[in-house]
Amino acid sequence: MDSVPAPLWPAIMPTTSDFSLGKVDVALTPRERFEEFLQARGKRITRQRRMIVEHVCARHEHFDAEQLLADLRGTPDGASASRPTVYRTLTELVEAGLLRKMVLGGRAVYEHDYGYPQHDHLHCTGCQTLIEFSSADLGKILDAVAALHQFRAQGHRLIISGLCLSCRSNRSRSRHQDRI
Repeated sequence: MDSVPAPLWPAIMPTTSDFSLGKVDVALTPRERFEEFLQARGKRITRQRRMIVEHVCARHEHFDAEQLLADLRGTPDGASASRPTVYRTLTELVEAGLLRKMVLGGRAVYEHDYGYPQHDHLHCTGCQTLIEFSSADLGKILDAVAALHQFRAQGHRLIISGLCLSCRSNRSRSRHQDRI
């Protein structure tokens, strides 16, 4: 973090070790929004779809489809969850605006999009960790660039790839051991 300019330091550093971005007020619960989305497309909310949306929305963490399937199968209600239903429901949750899909290192990773403020990510290509952050200064830069090009921005997605401190430390230790 030493390379971060001093004026940005307070804007991007979490104030606690459990960094939460907060929430955005929404009119419908995620389940209600999903049911509305499915009904508008002539689909019904099945027991498995309901279980998946409730499981996903009960936590705020990044996950992939296989992690979700394993988590579901570890619960009494989700023991019979089928892989095709999980993948199909994840696609529907993205289309409904409840989840955001990111492809990192060839792997699809999902996160909440409904009821959470705009934020960006640091992605460690070593250990695959995702760190969320929000910066008012970054928002100002994006607004200025959009204005310069007479562009009306509706949102953005920024993923900065690199190596976290732990992976950099492991890499330098292994290089040192190679020389001995």
